[in-house]
Amino acid sequence: MEHETWLTALFNDHLAGLGNAILSAVYSILGVAYKTQAKPWENFIVMQLLVAVILMIVFAILRPKLSMDKPGKMQHIFEMAYKFLHDQAHENIGHGSSRFVPFVGSLFFFILFCNLLGIIPTLESPTMFYYVTAGLASASFLYYNYMGVKLQGPVKYGAHFLGPVWWLAPLMLPIEIISHLARPLSLAIRLFANMFAGEQVTVVFIRLTLFAFPVIFMGLHVFVSFLQAYIFALMTMIYLGGAVSHDHPAELEH
Repeated sequence: MEHETWLTALFNDHLAGLGNAILSAVYSILGVAYKTQAKPWENFIVMQLLVAVILMIVFAILRPKLSMDKPGKMQHIFEMAYKFLHDQAHENIGHGSSRFVPFVGSLFFFILFCNLLGIIPTLESPTMFYYVTAGLASASFLYYNYMGVKLQGPVKYGAHFLGPVWWLAPLMLPIEIISHLARPLSLAIRLFANMFAGEQVTVVFIRLTLFAFPVIFMGLHVFVSFLQAYIFALMTMIYLGGAVSHDHPAELEH
């Protein structure tokens, strides 16, 4: 580990046993031998756990304050975010898109909070690690393919890979497979590269200016954080739209 944040150090000092137990279980599922480590917790794991806790606290605070008569500022913010995601889903997926908003919204808020975490001194954005972005991209890839198979059936969904006419199937099948496999790679690299570059640029410029103009670079980081979370969610919607586009409208409502 090149740099250990103070929170990661706390985990390694007090929860090393738990970390080793979790990793041992994961490795055993994968059929790989695991060697106990003195410091099993990595920054990107701890930062993701922190984001999960922050999100649970935020929504735990929001839930009892929800009101149709007197909505608060926090409720207004999340209602606007939901409406925006809902409208984007309807535009890119089509009829019955509401069923996909919870998954896409979860991706959006998790990525957004991960991105913004880097603004807090002594903490890091977990999305600047390619392990994290690869996991998120894999989740998106598996979800849209699963929904395509579930809603259309494996035969009808598989037919998408064969092209519009049967005699093009030998050419279209490898092209479609490569195209679909490239999607999670593209999602992962885009998010990782932008957040890693943004984090490094912010740190370098703040050091060069001796904290004279930190707000400017923090504002840039916030903008990039929102933009990358939106792009990831948008691309997931587009992939979902392609996967379920031939469904009967009634099927999407259930």
